[in-house]
Amino acid sequence: MTLGENKTQPDFKFYGRIKGVRLSDRQSNLVDKLLPQLRLDLNQPLPVGHGDVWLEIGFGGGEHLASQAINNPETAFIGAEPFVNGVAKLLVAVEENNISNLRIHDGDVRVLLPKIPDSSLSRLFLLYPDPWHKTRHRKRRMVNDETITHFHRMLKPGGVFRFASDIEDYVDWTVSVIKKHGGFDFTGKSVQDWRQAPDDWHRTRYEAKAIREGRVPSYITFKRK
Repeated sequence: MTLGENKTQPDFKFYGRIKGVRLSDRQSNLVDKLLPQLRLDLNQPLPVGHGDVWLEIGFGGGEHLASQAINNPETAFIGAEPFVNGVAKLLVAVEENNISNLRIHDGDVRVLLPKIPDSSLSRLFLLYPDPWHKTRHRKRRMVNDETITHFHRMLKPGGVFRFASDIEDYVDWTVSVIKKHGGFDFTGKSVQDWRQAPDDWHRTRYEAKAIREGRVPSYITFKRK
């Protein structure tokens, strides 16, 4: 089974890249052999159980997700990422660190969200999503009225939605959508209040690049009411 075979086709258009540079032989082998073992079957009940389940949407190269899974071995993790090269990088980390508490959705997360039961997640991460800078493209942003409604539904009462971005406009956008929804509490009143990374933060390559280029990240924790 190859990457992407076990996906329900959405009735909406997908934006963004699916594949970048050629995978290494090791990565290709892991995609062919390890990924099918970790891929979520959306036709079966999701592995949410009664314990803590954390979801990361758009995990990029998987650095943060792998770190969280290693440091929280009793927690079940789901990672969603359509970009083949990012999935392949995460698979390398899974193999090298013998990570066994993680499952992958290698497709558009909008297919996954309706499948996740109500009040089943303890944490949800959306870190450095594509900002879609142009005004006409902002409807493509992951944070919107529909997805925030899903986030609120999926999280347990008191569950945490953690958002990070180095794009101030996207931070303001997210806060506005969250306020409009009304189902979350959060601390801080301005971008300056959100400059400190959480204690369990794991810096990604994207974040390191953003900081080198002079962009300052914001980290916001929203708690479901």
